[in-house]
Amino acid sequence: MGAYIGKRMLAIIPMILFATLVSFVLIQMSPVDPAEAYLSAAHIHPTEELLAEKRHEFGLDQPLPVQYFQMVMKIAQLDFGTSYLTNKPVWQEVALRLSATLQLAISSICLTITVSVLLGFLSAIYKNSWIDVVSRILSYFGASIPQFWLGYLFIFFFSVRLDWLPVDGNGTWKHLVLPTLTLSFALIAIYTRLLRENVLEQLQESYVLYARTRGIKEKVIMLKHVMRIAISPVITGLGMNLGKLLTGTIIVEQVFSWPGIGRYFVEAIFNRDIPVIQCYVFIAACLFLVCNLIVDVVQLYLDPRISLKGRTDH
Repeated sequence: MGAYIGKRMLAIIPMILFATLVSFVLIQMSPVDPAEAYLSAAHIHPTEELLAEKRHEFGLDQPLPVQYFQMVMKIAQLDFGTSYLTNKPVWQEVALRLSATLQLAISSICLTITVSVLLGFLSAIYKNSWIDVVSRILSYFGASIPQFWLGYLFIFFFSVRLDWLPVDGNGTWKHLVLPTLTLSFALIAIYTRLLRENVLEQLQESYVLYARTRGIKEKVIMLKHVMRIAISPVITGLGMNLGKLLTGTIIVEQVFSWPGIGRYFVEAIFNRDIPVIQCYVFIAACLFLVCNLIVDVVQLYLDPRISLKGRTDH
Protein backbone atom coordinates (compact mmCIF):
# COMPACT_ATOMS: atom_id res chain seq x y z
CA MET A 1 0.00 0.00 0.00
CA GLY A 2 2.90 2.36 0.82
CA ALA A 3 4.34 2.06 -2.71
CA TYR A 4 0.92 2.70 -4.24
CA ILE A 5 0.38 5.85 -2.14
CA GLY A 6 3.91 7.09 -2.90
CA LYS A 7 3.34 6.62 -6.64
CA ARG A 8 0.04 8.52 -6.47
CA MET A 9 1.65 11.39 -4.50
CA LEU A 10 4.40 11.73 -7.11
CA ALA A 11 1.75 11.84 -9.85
CA ILE A 12 0.18 14.88 -8.15
CA ILE A 13 3.21 17.12 -8.89
CA PRO A 14 2.85 17.27 -12.73
CA MET A 15 -0.90 17.73 -12.32
CA ILE A 16 -0.39 20.75 -10.07
CA LEU A 17 2.14 22.19 -12.55
CA PHE A 18 -0.40 21.69 -15.33
CA ALA A 19 -3.05 23.52 -13.25
CA THR A 20 -0.67 26.48 -12.73
CA LEU A 21 0.07 26.53 -16.47
CA VAL A 22 -3.64 26.57 -17.36
CA SER A 23 -4.36 29.40 -14.90
CA PHE A 24 -1.37 31.37 -16.27
CA VAL A 25 -2.52 30.92 -19.88
CA LEU A 26 -6.12 31.89 -19.04
CA ILE A 27 -4.97 35.07 -17.30
CA GLN A 28 -2.76 35.95 -20.27
CA MET A 29 -5.73 35.44 -22.62
CA SER A 30 -7.96 37.59 -20.42
CA PRO A 31 -8.57 41.19 -21.65
CA VAL A 32 -7.85 42.45 -18.10
CA ASP A 33 -4.55 44.30 -17.69
CA PRO A 34 -3.24 43.44 -14.14
CA ALA A 35 -1.56 46.85 -13.84
CA GLU A 36 -4.81 48.65 -14.77
CA ALA A 37 -6.83 46.38 -12.44
CA TYR A 38 -4.46 47.19 -9.55
CA LEU A 39 -4.73 50.97 -10.11
CA SER A 40 -8.53 50.77 -10.47
CA ALA A 41 -8.82 48.83 -7.19
CA ALA A 42 -6.65 51.49 -5.50
CA HIS A 43 -8.86 54.26 -7.02
CA ILE A 44 -5.87 55.73 -8.87
CA HIS A 45 -6.32 57.19 -12.34
CA PRO A 46 -4.26 54.97 -14.72
CA THR A 47 -1.85 57.19 -16.67
CA GLU A 48 0.65 55.72 -19.16
CA GLU A 49 3.58 56.36 -16.80
CA LEU A 50 1.85 54.65 -13.86
CA LEU A 51 0.78 51.68 -16.01
CA ALA A 52 4.35 51.22 -17.30
CA GLU A 53 5.72 51.46 -13.74
CA LYS A 54 3.28 48.85 -12.40
CA ARG A 55 3.85 46.50 -15.35
CA HIS A 56 7.59 46.63 -14.62
CA GLU A 57 6.94 46.09 -10.87
CA PHE A 58 4.76 43.03 -11.57
CA GLY A 59 7.26 41.66 -14.10
CA LEU A 60 4.74 41.93 -16.94
CA ASP A 61 7.41 43.33 -19.29
CA GLN A 62 9.33 40.03 -19.05
CA PRO A 63 8.96 37.22 -21.67
CA LEU A 64 6.06 34.85 -20.94
CA PRO A 65 8.25 31.79 -20.03
CA VAL A 66 10.13 33.95 -17.51
CA GLN A 67 6.85 35.21 -16.03
CA TYR A 68 5.56 31.63 -15.69
CA PHE A 69 8.79 30.39 -14.10
CA GLN A 70 8.76 33.28 -11.60
CA MET A 71 5.10 32.54 -10.78
CA VAL A 72 5.83 28.84 -10.12
CA MET A 73 8.81 29.69 -7.91
CA LYS A 74 6.70 32.09 -5.84
CA ILE A 75 3.86 29.56 -5.52
CA ALA A 76 6.38 26.96 -4.28
CA GLN A 77 7.10 29.38 -1.41
CA LEU A 78 3.34 30.04 -0.89
CA ASP A 79 3.88 33.61 -2.07
CA PHE A 80 0.83 34.60 -4.11
CA GLY A 81 1.55 38.31 -4.00
CA THR A 82 -0.60 41.07 -2.55
CA SER A 83 -4.32 41.53 -2.98
CA TYR A 84 -5.15 44.51 -5.20
CA LEU A 85 -8.16 45.29 -3.02
CA THR A 86 -6.87 44.99 0.55
CA ASN A 87 -3.12 45.43 -0.02
CA LYS A 88 -2.49 42.43 2.26
CA PRO A 89 -0.68 39.16 1.39
CA VAL A 90 -3.12 36.87 -0.44
CA TRP A 91 -2.05 33.72 1.42
CA GLN A 92 -2.72 35.43 4.76
CA GLU A 93 -6.22 36.47 3.59
CA VAL A 94 -7.01 32.99 2.22
CA ALA A 95 -5.74 31.22 5.36
CA LEU A 96 -8.13 33.30 7.48
CA ARG A 97 -11.11 32.24 5.36
CA LEU A 98 -9.99 28.66 4.80
CA SER A 99 -10.69 27.73 8.44
CA ALA A 100 -14.33 28.86 8.08
CA THR A 101 -14.71 26.85 4.86
CA LEU A 102 -13.08 23.78 6.46
CA GLN A 103 -15.44 24.03 9.41
CA LEU A 104 -18.49 24.09 7.13
CA ALA A 105 -17.19 21.37 4.78
CA ILE A 106 -16.29 18.92 7.56
CA SER A 107 -19.59 19.37 9.41
CA SER A 108 -21.54 18.91 6.14
CA ILE A 109 -19.67 15.79 5.08
CA CYS A 110 -20.00 14.23 8.59
CA LEU A 111 -23.76 14.84 8.62
CA THR A 112 -24.09 13.52 5.04
CA ILE A 113 -22.19 10.29 5.81
CA THR A 114 -24.09 9.62 9.04
CA VAL A 115 -27.59 10.14 7.62
CA SER A 116 -26.96 8.67 4.13
CA VAL A 117 -25.38 5.44 5.37
CA LEU A 118 -27.99 4.88 8.06
CA LEU A 119 -31.01 5.78 5.92
CA GLY A 120 -29.75 4.12 2.71
CA PHE A 121 -28.89 0.88 4.47
CA LEU A 122 -32.16 0.65 6.45
CA SER A 123 -34.33 1.57 3.43
CA ALA A 124 -32.73 -1.30 1.47
CA ILE A 125 -33.07 -3.83 4.30
CA TYR A 126 -36.68 -2.82 4.97
CA LYS A 127 -37.68 -2.31 1.34
CA ASN A 128 -41.19 -0.83 0.83
CA SER A 129 -41.57 -0.19 4.57
CA TRP A 130 -42.39 3.22 6.05
CA ILE A 131 -38.68 4.05 6.42
CA ASP A 132 -38.14 3.33 2.72
CA VAL A 133 -41.08 5.60 1.80
CA VAL A 134 -39.73 8.41 4.02
CA SER A 135 -36.27 7.99 2.49
CA ARG A 136 -37.69 8.21 -1.04
CA ILE A 137 -39.70 11.35 -0.25
CA LEU A 138 -36.63 13.01 1.30
CA SER A 139 -34.50 12.00 -1.69
CA TYR A 140 -36.93 13.41 -4.27
CA PHE A 141 -37.36 16.60 -2.27
CA GLY A 142 -33.63 17.06 -1.66
CA ALA A 143 -32.65 16.39 -5.28
CA SER A 144 -35.22 18.76 -6.76
CA ILE A 145 -35.14 21.84 -4.51
CA PRO A 146 -32.55 24.53 -5.38
CA GLN A 147 -29.97 25.06 -2.66
CA PHE A 148 -30.41 28.83 -2.35
CA TRP A 149 -34.19 28.43 -1.94
CA LEU A 150 -33.74 25.74 0.71
CA GLY A 151 -31.40 28.09 2.57
CA TYR A 152 -33.99 30.88 2.57
CA LEU A 153 -36.70 28.42 3.71
CA PHE A 154 -34.54 27.35 6.67
CA ILE A 155 -33.89 31.01 7.55
CA PHE A 156 -37.62 31.80 7.37
CA PHE A 157 -38.72 28.92 9.64
CA PHE A 158 -35.84 28.50 12.10
CA SER A 159 -34.60 32.09 12.35
CA VAL A 160 -37.50 34.43 11.53
CA ARG A 161 -40.57 32.45 12.71
CA LEU A 162 -39.14 30.32 15.55
CA ASP A 163 -36.11 32.49 16.43
CA TRP A 164 -34.07 29.38 17.28
CA LEU A 165 -30.97 30.01 15.15
CA PRO A 166 -29.07 33.08 13.88
CA VAL A 167 -29.65 34.24 10.31
CA ASP A 168 -26.01 34.74 9.33
CA GLY A 169 -22.42 35.05 10.51
CA ASN A 170 -20.20 32.50 12.30
CA GLY A 171 -18.51 31.93 15.64
CA THR A 172 -20.77 29.50 17.54
CA TRP A 173 -22.28 26.07 16.80
CA LYS A 174 -25.66 27.73 16.24
CA HIS A 175 -24.26 29.65 13.25
CA LEU A 176 -23.13 26.35 11.73
CA VAL A 177 -26.48 24.52 11.84
CA LEU A 178 -28.41 26.10 8.97
CA PRO A 179 -25.53 26.27 6.41
CA THR A 180 -24.65 22.65 7.23
CA LEU A 181 -28.25 21.47 6.78
CA THR A 182 -28.55 23.38 3.50
CA LEU A 183 -25.36 21.88 2.10
CA SER A 184 -26.05 18.36 3.32
CA PHE A 185 -29.65 18.04 2.20
CA ALA A 186 -28.92 17.56 -1.52
CA LEU A 187 -25.97 15.25 -0.80
CA ILE A 188 -28.04 13.10 1.57
CA ALA A 189 -30.73 12.79 -1.11
CA ILE A 190 -28.22 11.53 -3.70
CA TYR A 191 -26.18 9.16 -1.54
CA THR A 192 -29.14 7.64 0.31
CA ARG A 193 -30.63 6.54 -3.01
CA LEU A 194 -27.26 5.39 -4.36
CA LEU A 195 -26.50 3.28 -1.30
CA ARG A 196 -30.01 1.79 -1.24
CA GLU A 197 -29.72 0.66 -4.87
CA ASN A 198 -26.21 -0.74 -4.33
CA VAL A 199 -27.28 -2.75 -1.26
CA LEU A 200 -30.32 -4.16 -3.11
CA GLU A 201 -28.07 -5.11 -6.05
CA GLN A 202 -25.55 -6.84 -3.78
CA LEU A 203 -28.32 -8.81 -2.03
CA GLN A 204 -29.04 -10.50 -5.37
CA GLU A 205 -25.42 -11.67 -5.78
CA SER A 206 -24.56 -15.36 -5.45
CA TYR A 207 -22.02 -14.82 -2.64
CA VAL A 208 -24.85 -13.62 -0.35
CA LEU A 209 -26.90 -16.77 -1.10
CA TYR A 210 -23.79 -18.93 -0.55
CA ALA A 211 -23.07 -17.23 2.80
CA ARG A 212 -26.66 -17.77 3.92
CA THR A 213 -26.55 -21.47 2.99
CA ARG A 214 -23.38 -21.82 5.08
CA GLY A 215 -25.31 -20.52 8.05
CA ILE A 216 -23.40 -17.26 8.47
CA LYS A 217 -25.35 -14.78 10.55
CA GLU A 218 -27.35 -12.20 8.60
CA LYS A 219 -25.76 -9.37 10.57
CA VAL A 220 -22.25 -10.54 9.55
CA ILE A 221 -23.25 -10.90 5.89
CA MET A 222 -24.74 -7.42 5.78
CA LEU A 223 -22.05 -5.51 7.68
CA LYS A 224 -18.90 -7.41 6.67
CA HIS A 225 -19.64 -8.26 3.03
CA VAL A 226 -22.62 -6.42 1.52
CA MET A 227 -21.96 -3.05 3.13
CA ARG A 228 -18.25 -3.15 2.32
CA ILE A 229 -18.90 -3.52 -1.42
CA ALA A 230 -22.05 -1.37 -1.64
CA ILE A 231 -20.45 1.66 0.01
CA SER A 232 -17.54 1.86 -2.46
CA PRO A 233 -19.28 4.10 -5.11
CA VAL A 234 -20.64 6.29 -2.31
CA ILE A 235 -17.10 6.94 -1.02
CA THR A 236 -15.96 7.93 -4.52
CA GLY A 237 -18.84 10.39 -4.88
CA LEU A 238 -18.36 11.85 -1.42
CA GLY A 239 -14.65 12.33 -2.10
CA MET A 240 -15.43 14.39 -5.20
CA ASN A 241 -17.99 16.44 -3.29
CA LEU A 242 -15.53 16.99 -0.43
CA GLY A 243 -13.29 18.77 -2.95
CA LYS A 244 -16.19 21.02 -3.95
CA LEU A 245 -17.08 21.76 -0.34
CA LEU A 246 -13.46 22.59 0.56
CA THR A 247 -13.11 25.01 -2.35
CA GLY A 248 -16.06 26.98 -1.03
CA THR A 249 -19.75 26.65 -1.56
CA ILE A 250 -20.40 30.02 -3.11
CA ILE A 251 -24.23 30.07 -2.99
CA VAL A 252 -24.54 28.92 0.63
CA GLU A 253 -21.78 31.27 1.76
CA GLN A 254 -23.60 34.16 0.10
CA VAL A 255 -27.02 33.22 1.57
CA PHE A 256 -25.70 32.89 5.14
CA SER A 257 -22.92 35.55 4.86
CA TRP A 258 -20.43 32.79 5.74
CA PRO A 259 -16.85 34.19 5.54
CA GLY A 260 -15.37 31.34 3.48
CA ILE A 261 -13.05 31.31 0.47
CA GLY A 262 -15.90 30.82 -2.03
CA ARG A 263 -17.38 34.20 -1.15
CA TYR A 264 -13.88 35.75 -1.13
CA PHE A 265 -13.27 34.36 -4.63
CA VAL A 266 -16.51 35.88 -6.00
CA GLU A 267 -15.52 39.29 -4.62
CA ALA A 268 -12.08 38.86 -6.25
CA ILE A 269 -13.66 38.18 -9.66
CA PHE A 270 -15.86 41.27 -9.47
CA ASN A 271 -12.86 43.40 -8.45
CA ARG A 272 -10.47 41.75 -10.96
CA ASP A 273 -8.12 40.81 -8.09
CA ILE A 274 -5.82 38.57 -10.15
CA PRO A 275 -3.44 37.36 -7.36
CA VAL A 276 -6.48 36.10 -5.39
CA ILE A 277 -7.90 34.33 -8.45
CA GLN A 278 -4.52 32.64 -9.12
CA CYS A 279 -4.30 31.53 -5.49
CA TYR A 280 -7.85 30.13 -5.55
CA VAL A 281 -7.19 28.11 -8.73
CA PHE A 282 -4.02 26.65 -7.20
CA ILE A 283 -5.73 25.75 -3.90
CA ALA A 284 -8.76 24.25 -5.71
CA ALA A 285 -6.50 22.05 -7.87
CA CYS A 286 -4.51 20.88 -4.81
CA LEU A 287 -7.64 20.14 -2.76
CA PHE A 288 -9.28 18.14 -5.55
CA LEU A 289 -6.11 16.09 -6.10
CA VAL A 290 -5.64 15.43 -2.37
CA CYS A 291 -9.33 14.44 -1.99
CA ASN A 292 -8.94 12.02 -4.91
CA LEU A 293 -5.87 10.54 -3.25
CA ILE A 294 -7.74 10.09 0.05
CA VAL A 295 -10.63 8.38 -1.79
CA ASP A 296 -8.19 6.04 -3.55
CA VAL A 297 -6.52 5.12 -0.26
CA VAL A 298 -9.89 4.38 1.37
CA GLN A 299 -10.92 2.31 -1.67
CA LEU A 300 -7.63 0.44 -1.47
CA TYR A 301 -8.26 -0.33 2.19
CA LEU A 302 -11.76 -1.63 1.42
CA ASP A 303 -10.67 -3.59 -1.65
CA PRO A 304 -6.92 -4.51 -1.71
CA ARG A 305 -7.40 -6.03 -5.21
CA ILE A 306 -7.05 -2.47 -6.61
CA SER A 307 -3.33 -2.50 -5.75
CA LEU A 308 -2.91 -5.94 -7.32
CA LYS A 309 -4.68 -4.78 -10.50
CA GLY A 310 -2.26 -1.85 -10.74
CA ARG A 311 0.71 -4.19 -10.50
CA THR A 312 -0.58 -6.60 -13.15
CA ASP A 313 -1.36 -3.69 -15.52
CA HIS A 314 2.29 -2.76 -15.42
